Amino acid sequence: MVRRARRINRELAEVYPYAHPELDFENPFQLLVATVLSAQTTDLRVNQTTPALFAAYPAPEDLAAAVPEEVEELIRPTGFFRAKTKSIMGLSAALRDDFGGEVPGRLQDLVTLPGVGRKTAFVVLGNAFGVPGITVDTHFMRLVRRWKWTEQEDPVRIEAEIAGIFPKSEWTMLSHRVIFHGRRICHARRPACGACPIAHLCPSYGEGETDPDKARKLLKYELAGQPGQRLKPPADYPGTPAPALGATG
Repeated sequence: MVRRARRINRELAEVYPYAHPELDFENPFQLLVATVLSAQTTDLRVNQTTPALFAAYPAPEDLAAAVPEEVEELIRPTGFFRAKTKSIMGLSAALRDDFGGEVPGRLQDLVTLPGVGRKTAFVVLGNAFGVPGITVDTHFMRLVRRWKWTEQEDPVRIEAEIAGIFPKSEWTMLSHRVIFHGRRICHARRPACGACPIAHLCPSYGEGETDPDKARKLLKYELAGQPGQRLKPPADYPGTPAPALGATG
């Protein structure tokens, strides 16, 4: 299993050499807020919403002092906007009061912030601070169980088991590759098995559509000739035009 898992990771690295967080951000604070907002919605929807939010409240001190109803209106498109407003204003106040207005670079500090769990903390640590971490989101959980890397259902236990399979240096990029694959090909309800580049390694092949032509119609984003979720793709993300507003994922 370990050999197969590591081979899947190597082959995903060839399929998605540019795998990265699909949230737009320019600093750790923006990434932290965007990740909290991404719960129960698409990264694309968050990317459409955060420019106005960060223009109005560029720093933790600004957001902590905001009028809640005004923040709610700005982030309404992301859903659960009242709870999310409470979280992002609360974490901003904590950053202001407890961390000098700076996002901390340690897991034990990040998880003390309102609305921030291990998943969000590892997104920030891995992508804003270069600290290795495994991001166990719904896509990651689904795929590692389909690949028989773990039978666990608890995210913390999944994280621990996967960490034992791969060297620490791989954790952040492994997370990106698995999440990319889950969003594009290995979907929850109808995985595109017949168009999957690692089908030959998958112990769950056949759970989804195996006909190549039908499977290709299920693909999302650039593998289907459609763009990804970022509105401001980095220069090293080849062949990715700005996405249409109707993209989903």
